[in-house]
Amino acid sequence: MTVRRAAMEDLAAITELYNHYIVTSPATFDLAPYTPVQREAWFEQFASSGPCQLMVAEDAGRITGFACSTPLRPKAAYRRSVETTIYLAPDRVRQGTGSELYRVLLDALTEAGVHRAYSLITTPNPASVRLHEKFGYQLAGRMHECGWKFERWWDVHWYERCF
Repeated sequence: MTVRRAAMEDLAAITELYNHYIVTSPATFDLAPYTPVQREAWFEQFASSGPCQLMVAEDAGRITGFACSTPLRPKAAYRRSVETTIYLAPDRVRQGTGSELYRVLLDALTEAGVHRAYSLITTPNPASVRLHEKFGYQLAGRMHECGWKFERWWDVHWYERCF
């Protein structure tokens, strides 16, 4: 397995992986799948350096996961705080892929001078909580019943990591 910066050629595979979670999981509150063309603007925010990063895990030519960091909020004073997220192919959960992706992403964020990283985790999701806590994220708050998906309300927990 190799973890590297994403390239435009990866967008179709990243979109397919993300769409899996849109239709099967409350991990994202998006409700309708995307086409790769619809995701191009999202993809273009990622640079080779700086706080917005997108890393992919690749194994035998297959994208098996991605992790990214995006601006926490659009206002300038938030520029050194990011939101991180990670999605893995279902067959790669608990196989070390997530840990390697987050290690590489967090190293890049350290180099970029990020001060804090935040992650929102729809609960329950014990695997995601374990992964984030492994990398020093701590529970910072809870939002109760803030997302409606699959005909029910979901809670979201905010996790925070200092650099």
